[in-house]
Amino acid sequence: MLDKTARIYIGFDSNEVAAYHVLAQSIIQHSTIPVVFSPIVLGHLGGLFERERNSLQSTEFSFSRFMVPYLSDYEGWSMFIDCDMLARADIAELWALRDDRYAVMCVKHDYQPKIDTKFLGQTQTKYEKKNWSSVILFNNAKCRALTPDYVNSATGLQLHQFKWLESDDQIGDLPVTWNYLVNEYEYRPDAKIVHFTDGGPYFDEYRNCDYAEEWFAMRDRVLFVRQRES
Repeated sequence: MLDKTARIYIGFDSNEVAAYHVLAQSIIQHSTIPVVFSPIVLGHLGGLFERERNSLQSTEFSFSRFMVPYLSDYEGWSMFIDCDMLARADIAELWALRDDRYAVMCVKHDYQPKIDTKFLGQTQTKYEKKNWSSVILFNNAKCRALTPDYVNSATGLQLHQFKWLESDDQIGDLPVTWNYLVNEYEYRPDAKIVHFTDGGPYFDEYRNCDYAEEWFAMRDRVLFVRQRES
């Protein structure tokens, strides 16, 4: 299963429940390989993840994402994805990019956020390697530093800037199309996973953002049920 099935952990936030299900459906709809989903829900991590919420974290899974290697028993590869995304291409293409030379792989964004606040009025924090951790391929055996004790005690920057690795040489680079930042970057028709990092179209103020029509179409697919014909 470790090679043939993509293990996908998705951040789950009670403020944007619809986002999780729409993202999962978008992956299912485009995938040509088996996938296994595990939502990162704080209520599922009792006794493992116990750090208090930081006033600067914008989602419930800001730090719990780094539990993925532990939850995977430090075996094989796993993928983490923020919930505020939409897959527009086959996740098998991303899964095929795994490279055992690296401990993690991600899109290495280099940008300054255009706005100071994002969804629900939260502060748009600015730091080196921002949004690198929003899509991660974890080579779990090389991520043993991410114990529950470390994830509970490390600073946010230590986690999100991959300070738990020996060096940045252990971070592999993914094409930007696999974590394309909506509104921060110009519309790109070939974006494979779009990331509504400032706020998804399920929030009223972002209903008309780029790729919103596709998100609503996928939401309709989530709600689809075939009725008996009369």
